[in-house]
Amino acid sequence: MSPAFVPLVFERLSVEESRARVAAFRELLRRRRSVRDFAPDPVPLDVVDAAIEAAGSAPSGANRQPWRFVVVRDPETKRRIREAAETEEREFYERRAPPDWLADLAPLGTDWRKPFLETAPVLIVLFALDWTAEPGPDGRERRHKNYYVQESVGIALGLLLAALHAAGLATLTHTPSPMGFLGSLLGRPRNERAYVLLPVGYPAPDATVPDIQKKALEEIRTIVE
Repeated sequence: MSPAFVPLVFERLSVEESRARVAAFRELLRRRRSVRDFAPDPVPLDVVDAAIEAAGSAPSGANRQPWRFVVVRDPETKRRIREAAETEEREFYERRAPPDWLADLAPLGTDWRKPFLETAPVLIVLFALDWTAEPGPDGRERRHKNYYVQESVGIALGLLLAALHAAGLATLTHTPSPMGFLGSLLGRPRNERAYVLLPVGYPAPDATVPDIQKKALEEIRTIVE
């Protein structure tokens, strides 16, 4: 059976408008910083949902959309997530991390303590789905493989970060290793693999960030003509 196709809805912009829009978007994202000092002020759920819907528009292998966004606002659940994450992070910082990795982290001032996991009003846990359970021809459940899962979920995460930043919210991409405890704590099915833990909220009034610089265009772009 051939797939159905519909007309593409696309607005072709003038060169001037393209330049103006991408410049404004570039400047918006240049102001984004990873934040570890959050205010406890609540965040509107509809704003978070709109950002997740934007992330869900990401392209994915065979349009399988192999992601699940779990929004955590319950204080007790956040406390349990913090405790489990700090257990893994302490093991990482004190035993598992190689010296070069710790040296690279040192200027950022991070350690195994993660109070932001409780302070931030919202945690979004993004799960990757390597396969999806679907009924087979005989009515029994079968595993339907998803494709390019890492790439697809990574694109969705990028859109989510941009959408939340555009909404005036601060974020931090936190990846405690390993992250298996997130699936257990949140009661997720066995086909969902924790990809990233994202605190979301407003920066604390006295929040600070490391004084770092991003690479210039000439360092990250090569032209082949």
